[in-house]
Amino acid sequence: MALPAQLKAIQHHLRTAQEHESRDPVVAYYCRLYAMQTGMKLDSKTPDCRKFLVKLMDQLESMKKELGDNDSISQEVVGNAHIENYALKMFLYADNEDRGGRFHKNMIKSFYTASLLLDVLSVFGELSEENIQHRKYARWKATYIHNCLKNGETPQSGPIGMDEDEEADEFGAEGFSGQGPSFSGSFRGGAPSQTFDVQDPDLGPGPSMGIGFTPNIGPGPSGPPTTNYNNIHIPPGAHAPANTPAEVPPPTGGVQLSAEDFTKAQKFCKYAGSALQYEDVGTAIQNLQKALKLLTTGKE
Repeated sequence: MALPAQLKAIQHHLRTAQEHESRDPVVAYYCRLYAMQTGMKLDSKTPDCRKFLVKLMDQLESMKKELGDNDSISQEVVGNAHIENYALKMFLYADNEDRGGRFHKNMIKSFYTASLLLDVLSVFGELSEENIQHRKYARWKATYIHNCLKNGETPQSGPIGMDEDEEADEFGAEGFSGQGPSFSGSFRGGAPSQTFDVQDPDLGPGPSMGIGFTPNIGPGPSGPPTTNYNNIHIPPGAHAPANTPAEVPPPTGGVQLSAEDFTKAQKFCKYAGSALQYEDVGTAIQNLQKALKLLTTGKE
């Protein structure tokens, strides 16, 4: 069934779900859940939209039954960790390529897909400020690098040239077609809308996700930045090597823990388990350290 024009804002999330149908059904499920929830807010009354959304709900119910034994579906905190880890892996891969001066279609796609998956995190609650900034940076980078390559220009690594109010906010109906992604984006601040066409039949993130480096999100190596974008931060441990030293004090007795503390500790452990699914030892260690510190001191 064709996507109604009123729901074009969710088409890229649905495309991402389709791309991950076999690769990662959990990602596909939550992308569709986000699309359904967002679509309900956009237009749930027009007959075409209502029919489309009902079909999408049925698809979600079917997927939920098929994936019912998967902790990432049955337990929200695990699903949250799964999507966040996946999004950050794509972000880190693209950022690593960017800072290495390797500008290509895979990294553009990875930056943009990371931004879409950070949208999807909102099904679990309000986005953290970190993830809001990651999303803004990734979406801007995808647009900026593509424009440069299209115009025969060499992109600058890092956030040089990004204004605080400059972001590819909206990607239009042309979207990621079967022949490859086609971005439509607009910038705040009066810049005209721009359409980008990238032809590549398969723009997956590639086998190496770039984990293990420490990105330096800040002004690039040359040229005057129009803004200091140091408010972009990679979450602690997301790129930490396996030998990251523990910063956990010796266990102490008599610590009074609240129900909220236990919930947070459980969340850190779930995050660690999700990271291990991707063999991301650094992130697993970091989250286990957080859980241990909380349980032994009562403080994060």
